[in-house]
Amino acid sequence: MPNFCANLTWLFTELPFLERFEAAKEAGFDAVEVLFPYDINAQDIVNELGKHELQMALINCPPPNYTGGPQGFAAIPGLEERFKKDFGRALRYAQTLGATHLHIMSGVAAGDAAKATFINNLRWAAAEAPEQSLTIEPINGETMPGYFLNDFNLGREVITAIDAANLQLQFDTFHAAKITGDVLGTWDAMRDITAHVQVAQVSDRGEPDQGEIDYPTFFAMLDAQGYRGWVAGEYKPRTTTADGLGWIADS
Repeated sequence: MPNFCANLTWLFTELPFLERFEAAKEAGFDAVEVLFPYDINAQDIVNELGKHELQMALINCPPPNYTGGPQGFAAIPGLEERFKKDFGRALRYAQTLGATHLHIMSGVAAGDAAKATFINNLRWAAAEAPEQSLTIEPINGETMPGYFLNDFNLGREVITAIDAANLQLQFDTFHAAKITGDVLGTWDAMRDITAHVQVAQVSDRGEPDQGEIDYPTFFAMLDAQGYRGWVAGEYKPRTTTADGLGWIADS
């Protein structure tokens, strides 16, 4: 069975944020991820992680901008200094939480200049934080229109160009289904550069059970291939989170 992780931005939302850690542990999870935890005091999160013996698997970079700024700008020409400043803040937060991975978002951009900017920013970040695992995630254009990193082959090209041991792929099955229509084939092509997995069903982005993606086969493939990273449930529960966790027992 894979090492399952709970995304507390999406799961247990029927509870106040800091109560979700205990709920995740009681549900059998040993790790959690939070997309943008920056409006919560970091020490409060550290306390919950320690109290319930949970690992923080991943957070996103950059911190959110509540004044209408872009959600990610690592690939946006002209915002290099802002990227560096916000990366520093996100890195300090990730280190405080002991986050295994820090996901760097490309933002909305296109063209050769965006690609060069993305590569340069990621190369700088990988060198700036050599002990921190960094990930990039292809996101489909329907969910996030105009997002620069919208293709898995582009993700491989960027990772290959930088060639840093601490930069790898974040593989989201929902986005893979939307981008390629072939989750299992895409996984097989990308598993050698993948450090973190997220799962949800298509098309409702609900629990990874019935639907287009064959999850029993996918999970069995992960086990057979020796994948030992986290597999995070990043989905919208159809009812309550607890009532929808049967997919774990069925895996």
